[in-house]
Amino acid sequence: MKCSTTAAALAAFIASAAAQSVSGAAEGFAKGVTGGGSAAVVTPSTNEELVSYLGDSSPRVILLSKTFDFTGSTTSGSGCAPWGTGSGCQTAINKDDWCGNYQSSAPATSVTYDEAGLDPIVVGSDKTIIGSGSEGVIKGKGLYLTNGASNVIIQNIHITELNPQYVWGGDAITLAGTDLIWIDHVKTSMIGRQHIVLGEAASGRVTISNSEIDGTTDWSATCDNHHYWALYFTGSQDTITFKGNYIHGTSGRAPKVAGNTLLHAVNNYWEDNSGHAFEISSGAQILAEGNAFSSVKAPIEDASAGGSILTINDASAASTCQQSLGRACEVNTLSSSGDFTGTSDTSFMSNFAGKDVATAEAASAQSIKSGAGVGKI
Repeated sequence: MKCSTTAAALAAFIASAAAQSVSGAAEGFAKGVTGGGSAAVVTPSTNEELVSYLGDSSPRVILLSKTFDFTGSTTSGSGCAPWGTGSGCQTAINKDDWCGNYQSSAPATSVTYDEAGLDPIVVGSDKTIIGSGSEGVIKGKGLYLTNGASNVIIQNIHITELNPQYVWGGDAITLAGTDLIWIDHVKTSMIGRQHIVLGEAASGRVTISNSEIDGTTDWSATCDNHHYWALYFTGSQDTITFKGNYIHGTSGRAPKVAGNTLLHAVNNYWEDNSGHAFEISSGAQILAEGNAFSSVKAPIEDASAGGSILTINDASAASTCQQSLGRACEVNTLSSSGDFTGTSDTSFMSNFAGKDVATAEAASAQSIKSGAGVGKI
């Protein structure tokens, strides 16, 4: 009995120790990020402690071992129904008079929402945020990295329930004016607006890996239980490695790319998208290789205009990467999905020269799906 008790205690200690350290290292453009480094681990027990640790100026390793619930403080106001009044349609919070300025013909409606969703947690530089097992959950608030925040690791946490019935209800993770950010094994679900957004302010070197973007919802702009506002990459001069992620239950902007963003989309799996995955606008520079698409109506939006994208659709196209990446690219696979069109632009490939570029493997939908999200490390 004593030996059994000792073994159980040892196993618990090993599991606890593993939960307090980062698993692996960032690949691709954010290679070298260290986050809080060797700072002593802190484990917040209250919402207030979590907000304080994330926002202060000290290097931190912050362990999330519970659900931090910020919901419950609601406010009411005016809104509109731009996509219809059906039970499955999102309505819009009238943020900055959005309804009046852009969709004045939309029916007016009243809205009641959690205030926390519109007031994200500010994250400072030199932070590691890591979840214990699958227990690290932030409910009702997103994370906001801005004003020069750099050297941040966000790993193995779940952000959920940001007013999912309302567009403008909140973004899960926002980067604006940052550098060296690694988002890894994160899950986002039931989000009002963007799951991950890199806006017009430059966000430098970013790696998003092994994460689950879950668009399954009861309310959406497409009124079909598929979330439209998924990933928004429009920062000026951003370099983004997007690898090993599982994106499902979406209907658009998964991702939208613009703003002179250089995006390496490699070994991701898109599944069950009722609209489009890539929306490409002026300034986008996208290499898509080794990805798998299943039941994706349009891998690339037909209406996309401007920008550049190279998708590796067969073995002959794979060789086009050799000069820029020093290796051949991997072929994308399509299953029960639309086709890639207008996707052979190589004019931007020289921009990968001298940068840290992620490796690639043959597309494998099931291995990506089984390895992405929380509780997988």
